[in-house]
Amino acid sequence: MAKHPAVGDEAPDFELEGTNGTFKLSEHRGEKVLLLFYPGDETTVCTKQFCSYRDNSEAFGALGVTAVGISGKDVSSKQDFAEHHDLNVPLLADPDLAVATLYDAASNRLNMTKRAAIVIDEQGRVAHRHDHALGLDFQTVADLKKTLDELPA
Repeated sequence: MAKHPAVGDEAPDFELEGTNGTFKLSEHRGEKVLLLFYPGDETTVCTKQFCSYRDNSEAFGALGVTAVGISGKDVSSKQDFAEHHDLNVPLLADPDLAVATLYDAASNRLNMTKRAAIVIDEQGRVAHRHDHALGLDFQTVADLKKTLDELPA
């Protein structure tokens, strides 16, 4: 069964509250947007993932994308997680997993977000998606750079 939305599909619009205020996908047309779905705040692998982006902030900033992390729980949990680790990626609260479900990044079995990286191009279409089978690893800054470099101009 194909993932939904698949590469080439129009990216469903959404609006979520987060650590930098409200984020609405359609307001970022003309930019590449990187949606980083992750299972949970303060979990081992998620902390390692977002701290690696912080620790490589110059290379991460050079990716030329608007990046956001998305997972369940509320904005307060996101703010605590971001402040505790001085994170540089805005985190969005998807407490009912509506956006994760829309992007096929929700785990119904575990009632949480699966790990996935989805690139939305400047025209609002899915340009790339990487779904992690178990969620025990993540795409590093180098992995993300390679992915972005390989996308059509």
